[in-house]
Amino acid sequence: MLRTRFTELLGIDHPVVQGGMQWVGRAPLAAAVSNAGGLGILTALTQPTPEDLRTEIRKTRELTSKPIGVNLTILPTINPVPYDEYVKVAVEEGITVIETAGANPEPYMPLFKEHGVKVVHKCTAVRHALKAEKVGVDAVSIDGFECAGHPGEDDIPGLVLIPAAADKLSIPFIASGGFGDGRGLAAALALGADGINMGSRFMATEEAPIHDNVKQAIVDGTELETILNFRPLRNTVRVRKNGVSTESVEILNKGGKFEDVQHLVAGARGRKVFEDGDIEAGQWTVGMVQGIIDDVPSAADLVNRIVADAEEIITGRLAGLVNQPVNA
Repeated sequence: MLRTRFTELLGIDHPVVQGGMQWVGRAPLAAAVSNAGGLGILTALTQPTPEDLRTEIRKTRELTSKPIGVNLTILPTINPVPYDEYVKVAVEEGITVIETAGANPEPYMPLFKEHGVKVVHKCTAVRHALKAEKVGVDAVSIDGFECAGHPGEDDIPGLVLIPAAADKLSIPFIASGGFGDGRGLAAALALGADGINMGSRFMATEEAPIHDNVKQAIVDGTELETILNFRPLRNTVRVRKNGVSTESVEILNKGGKFEDVQHLVAGARGRKVFEDGDIEAGQWTVGMVQGIIDDVPSAADLVNRIVADAEEIITGRLAGLVNQPVNA
């Protein structure tokens, strides 16, 4: 068993986290990951209202007695989001792990501390991670440039970002972006991380609440089939390369404004991709890691395989590369 500062902090068996994903982080998947010994996470804003989040938490608790987390991504929105109410529900329901992303979680830290909530803040830069550490989060998730969703604007891949974070941080941290198998977990640990956070890899599991066509598209996809949108807007997002995302990128690169592509990238269209299985119907997020995803296992089989493979790499292949003294 791989024990790290992160597993000890959260009381989980394996240093593998299913990150919060819009429309994907629901009860069946989160519970399956937690039951397998990792940490499953519900995505708060996937639920239309705070009370819907309460219902989803309770549904998850019916499926697992293991620790579960809730993701809260705080970003500017056209329509106001009652973030305070989502936080209140999570705390009232006894959630002990909150994954925050986007804005600084500092305003919520006193409440989290009062209720014994462990906070894992997602960052795309070491400077942001250090700020999160300063405001009192318990751990951070470092997202490399390979990740799906928002990779930040620095374009630093995990091979550099992870050890750079390890050199500066005192609190535990997990690595995100490009992880999908035991090789990645072993590499992350070697680079100084305390575990891995995976989104795209968990999309291609039996329990992921998305259409089978999307799962198959991930299996069929290569590392070349993602695209970076919103770069001119300084709000970069990595998504699947399709007709919709390509058209949006072309419009923005020619000087277009967000209003010119809003009809293409609307979240409702991306949600329909996941629900209906038409992978060209809208913009949807997936990471470069799809290039090494070639099956759709159960979440439990995936977690167990990743951990077993990482252990074999660490104790077998890598240990075997070290020259052993020759007996005289």
